[in-house]
Amino acid sequence: MKNIEKLIEPLNLIYYEYDKVSNSFVLDRNYSNEHIFEELIKITYMLSKHNITFFVDEQKSLVLNAKDTILLKIKRYLNLFIQNIKNNNLNIYILSDKKVKWAKNIPVFKIETIKSNVDFSSYDALIFTSKNAVSSLNSFDKTWKKKPLYVIAPQTAKIASDLGGKVKFVGKEKHGNEFAKELITPLKNKKVLYVRGSKIVSDLVDTLNSNDVLCDELIVYQTTCINLKNKIKLPKNSIIIFSSPSTIECFLQNMTWDESYKAISIGHTTEKYFPSYIKPHISETTSLDSCVKKALELIN
Repeated sequence: MKNIEKLIEPLNLIYYEYDKVSNSFVLDRNYSNEHIFEELIKITYMLSKHNITFFVDEQKSLVLNAKDTILLKIKRYLNLFIQNIKNNNLNIYILSDKKVKWAKNIPVFKIETIKSNVDFSSYDALIFTSKNAVSSLNSFDKTWKKKPLYVIAPQTAKIASDLGGKVKFVGKEKHGNEFAKELITPLKNKKVLYVRGSKIVSDLVDTLNSNDVLCDELIVYQTTCINLKNKIKLPKNSIIIFSSPSTIECFLQNMTWDESYKAISIGHTTEKYFPSYIKPHISETTSLDSCVKKALELIN
């Protein structure tokens, strides 16, 4: 079996993610961007070039090294049915209103847009490390779409692309400080604007400015905790996903940590902000889908 991860690196996929367990390329069906078809073509061309058999299922995902037989379809449906029954009642919690299969939502923070007037004409590119930054900026200014975008991860790229932005570069490391290092070479001697929230947890700006990249900042949103009237008590052995330092702060304002709980951190930067009595597991990539996959691994 060829190393699929190595083969797909040059494809820079955003909407399709390779899943080792199912040996398939899974499509994120939350988006309907025209670029999805482009990615499908790129993947099928690569697979055909390397003589890797596959078929496209009803969800537009690609299953590798399998024939599209009636028996296989039945088997897949049965497996999905059993998986749904098994996972639907798991106590996995996301601390926002973002819907991810098999996870429950407890929003503990809200996003408040900070409007401003900005002239993008003097910048060679824009940098985003947050989906919220893209959505907030787009709510009051549409001219950002004319600039090449350098984004930290596929989830941010999907939002930017879906809104009509031109994604030039997607980080491979997907963590703040590592992403900054990736940007040094492609942005050398350029003037760029980092569009962000009021709180940041990486040294991205300092790293770029000290490496021949002129980087300004624009704050377009702030995160504030939701103060719940009554503290929530989650079931024993719950798995809680923390997607930012703010979610840690807001969770602890509204809930008491139980030693039976397990924490999942969306990245290494967020990991640094946990109190000493919480030892989080780290997701493979900086996406909530990846966090839920990690939670399922811990359970199974």
